[in-house]
Amino acid sequence: MTPLLARRQCLLGLGLSLAGRAAWGVAPGDVIVWPKLTLMDGSTLGPDTWQDTAAIVVFWATWCGYCRRHNAHIDKLHRINTDPHLRVLGVAVDADAPAVRRYMQVNGYGFPVVAGAPGLREQFTSRSIVPITGLVDRRGRLKQVIPGEMTEDDVIGLAALARP
Repeated sequence: MTPLLARRQCLLGLGLSLAGRAAWGVAPGDVIVWPKLTLMDGSTLGPDTWQDTAAIVVFWATWCGYCRRHNAHIDKLHRINTDPHLRVLGVAVDADAPAVRRYMQVNGYGFPVVAGAPGLREQFTSRSIVPITGLVDRRGRLKQVIPGEMTEDDVIGLAALARP
């Protein structure tokens, strides 16, 4: 087994796919009910924009050093993604939208971000870990949730896991 494959196996073991509803409050296969989201650039994503679209959603905070490194990988994934049926979304847990905008600018991140998004995080986890990354398939079903910082290779590999 290669080191990268071993790491992915370990991440899957830590993730929601094996932990189940008791530990996380949600379970693989649960349907995500997308609220109307207003992104930091002012555009909106309505519930209908998620039809036939897989998603990689990362919950993070501006004060989290692990998130900064993880978000660099998320940003790279967003920039190289050419699949029209895959969306990358960042959800800042910070309530201070101007601070989130500054954070994105200072770090040069271009992936779409929403600040807050009440009710969305609870559909992925009941835990308050950051960063935490969720995968949703094209049918809107939660595939898995992975807690903590990931390597660049693992983040880039999420695109393949999100496909049907």
